[in-house]
Amino acid sequence: MQSIQKNKSEIRKAAKSAVKVLTLTEKESKSALIFKTMAQLEVIKGAKTIALYASLPDEVDSSDAIANFATEKSIVLPRVAGDDMDFYPFEPSTLKVGAFGIEEPQGEVPIAVEAIDVIIVPGVAFTKDGKRCGRGKGYYDKYLARNGFRAIKVGVCYKEQLADSIPSEPHDIVMDYVIYG
Repeated sequence: MQSIQKNKSEIRKAAKSAVKVLTLTEKESKSALIFKTMAQLEVIKGAKTIALYASLPDEVDSSDAIANFATEKSIVLPRVAGDDMDFYPFEPSTLKVGAFGIEEPQGEVPIAVEAIDVIIVPGVAFTKDGKRCGRGKGYYDKYLARNGFRAIKVGVCYKEQLADSIPSEPHDIVMDYVIYG
């Protein structure tokens, strides 16, 4: 177990270093390409409710995607409370900076886990076959393992965040798709 954690730590470090050298223009261009590619997926076209995320500076920028998808889809964003994460309807006027400096929705009632059709998952690193290395807190893995979860899982990353392999633990959830650019 300790060697898996050490390996994941090394993967995180390498991926974060690779993203640091990208310019803001490169990140914007790559993010636009990633979400343009994603919009062409049939699972996205057929989805009614899409779970997205408010991006951190080292993540694929989701701001344009949120705005674009919100014109045709119901968009939900995560909010962290303690060790748990839930998704709430996206209302731009109610976003407030919450856990980890991330903008979070302030709705009262989280959306039911089974109501999400597609979930877009950020990560520090991914493999092309869907393995994911997150930030290490396990919020997404716990959410994706909930009873009733049925959504298609789409991981997004810059190509610089692709790893040849990522060690898996029993709680790690594999993505159905990984879109990178």
